[in-house]
Order: sequence, then C-alpha cells, then structure tokens
Amino acid sequence: MTRSSLTKKALATSLKRLMEKVPLNKVTVQEIVDDCELNRQTFYYHFQDIFDLLGWIYKTEAVESIADYKTYTTWEDGFLKIFLYIEKNKAFCLNTLNSLGRDHLDSFLHSIAFELLIGVVNEVSQDMNVKDEDKKFMADFYTLAFIGLVIQWMKTEMKEKPEVIIKKLSELVEGNFVSALQRYEKKQ
Repeated sequence: MTRSSLTKKALATSLKRLMEKVPLNKVTVQEIVDDCELNRQTFYYHFQDIFDLLGWIYKTEAVESIADYKTYTTWEDGFLKIFLYIEKNKAFCLNTLNSLGRDHLDSFLHSIAFELLIGVVNEVSQDMNVKDEDKKFMADFYTLAFIGLVIQWMKTEMKEKPEVIIKKLSELVEGNFVSALQRYEKKQ
C-alpha cells in the first residue's frame, strides 16, 4: 500500500471514529488530523474538504467489495454485502444519512447498485436485441427501488435482518429481468 493510501486510510478511520460520537456537521478537519496525528496541510493535500473524504470512504470501502457480484447468479450476494457494510458501519452511515453528507450516501448507493444491476441486465440480455437506453432504464428503475429500500431500512433502525430483505427482494425480482427484457426486445 502506498504512503498516500495509508494516509487517506488513516484520515478515513479518524473521520469514522469521530462520527460514532459526533454528527458529521460538528466534525472539523482539525479534529480529524488531531485524531490520526497528522497536520491540516496533509489533509488538504489529499482531500478538498470533509465531504470529499466522506465520498472517498464510500467509494473505496464499499464499492470495491462488490466488484465480483455483477452477474445474475451473484447479484443477491452483492446487495447483501452492501447491507452488511452499512450494518457494520451503522453509526457512520446513519450519521451520513442524517447530515448534509446525505448526497454522498445517495451517490454511493446509486453508483454501486447501478453498476451491479447494469452488469446483470447486460448479462441477461446478452443474446437479445434490446436497446442500450432500455437496459439503462431498467437498471435505473431497480437501482432507485434498491436505494429506497436501503434508506427505509436505515430509517427504521435496521431492525430487519439483511438476509431476510435480500430473500424478499430476490422473490420479487425472480424472472422479472428476463421477462422485462423480452418485452423490450419485442417492441424493437
């Protein structure tokens, strides 16, 4: 791991640790650098502001963890990993949800869910004649539904087990990718 990566990781760990006790809007750059024994200049060398660091945390910690789950047979595992990440980082994620950093959480959820779902849609439609815009629409629809599901789960204090949610989601979606893509193909 490069020195730059180690520094970014240290800053990220400090922000997450602080957000377990303090709302995001109360955390300062000085508190972050004091926590990891760095200086402000180092922080600004790597990040523009705390929101930039927040976005980096979501991109690096969670997005990379689902890279191998973009197929029709593995999408459930990918979504489960997202739920488990949020559950493991509960204070951090809930703090983000209830702050000005909410856009970063939404953006994070959208990017990983869309990437996962467009992979599934492309795989399922591989031998079909479906327009790219229709594939994108379908992936967008399911992405927004998934984001709504995750946000609602977070707002209700994550009471339901992620495995139960994924099972329900799987039952709801089972076969719908193929049938929807077949309908898109027929309208060509």
